[in-house]
Amino acid sequence: MQEINMLDAIERYIRGEMLPEERVFFEHLRKSNPQVDQMVVEHTIFLNQMNKFGERKNFRSNLQDIHNQLFETGAIKKPSEARVVVLWRKYKRVVAIAACIAGITALGISGLIEYFTPKANVSEIAQLKQEINKVKRTQIDQAVVINNFKSASIRPLAPGKFGGTGFLIDGNGYIATSAHVVSKADSVYVENNKGEYFKTSTVYFNDTTDVAILKIQDSRFETKSLPYSIRKSAADLGEEIFTLGFPRNEIVYGKGYLSAHTGYNGDSTSYQIAISANPGNSGGPIFNPNGEVIGILSGKQTTAEGVVFSSKSGNIYKALDDIRKDTSINASIKMPASSSVKGMDRVDQVKKIADCIFIVKSY
Repeated sequence: MQEINMLDAIERYIRGEMLPEERVFFEHLRKSNPQVDQMVVEHTIFLNQMNKFGERKNFRSNLQDIHNQLFETGAIKKPSEARVVVLWRKYKRVVAIAACIAGITALGISGLIEYFTPKANVSEIAQLKQEINKVKRTQIDQAVVINNFKSASIRPLAPGKFGGTGFLIDGNGYIATSAHVVSKADSVYVENNKGEYFKTSTVYFNDTTDVAILKIQDSRFETKSLPYSIRKSAADLGEEIFTLGFPRNEIVYGKGYLSAHTGYNGDSTSYQIAISANPGNSGGPIFNPNGEVIGILSGKQTTAEGVVFSSKSGNIYKALDDIRKDTSINASIKMPASSSVKGMDRVDQVKKIADCIFIVKSY
């Protein structure tokens, strides 16, 4: 009953049938509850589609009525068989043979083009964002998800299109991730290791360096003190590294080493690293033993086992410089100057860092 009442309230809101006091309360609910806002948008689209369907149906009915009236008055007569139909019946076998020959020729040319065209090198790099199957729901099914509108843990109504990992670079809710994880998203949510969801906005996006900066837009998010820092200088070849990410719905630890100062085909904006990585790891932080972020995990080479690439941490500083220069972006980001987990054993480092790593879900 609660779900049906909610849909009724949304419909009255869309049609402008609410009293002023009700409308003010409902708009406040939309701003504070992403599920309600999403339901309003989806129901608006649904009603518009129904209205268009009704308009088309009425239009066709009117056309049929006019046609019947004209036929009854003798203004129009039953059409005789068109000449083009007669010609088609006469020559359809010839046309069919010609079409077959044309089709075979087109397939042959297409095959030759495919064979002789060199494959793009980018196909050798697999982006490690996680594709999530969409689940179709009716309006009632979506409403069932919302049992308590004041719940502390607000979840989107459906699975995201793509998933990845992100990490805080400023305790006020600024998160770094891979640009390709959020490149086609209409909206982006993040989830912490406690299962709490937060809506974000994209502050910065650079597909060349594969870096995106998100900002948590939720009053429930509590400011954090980051235990790690972001390294500005280059990391050392052979240096031990570790990462934390979400190739599944729980945080996963991985260990490896820096194997090259450049990425694929000598790309100077990225590193080559030797570490285990799977879909969902994209956007995850790469740490050195001191708990300093040296990169953002981005992809792996499909033609070689264990060859993974990460965008350099210097690209995060470049992002901050670009943000400061762009007067249209209202963002004040202060990254930590030092790592408080330096000198700790790895288990304690992971415990301190894990609270600052998020699942990124693009919609």
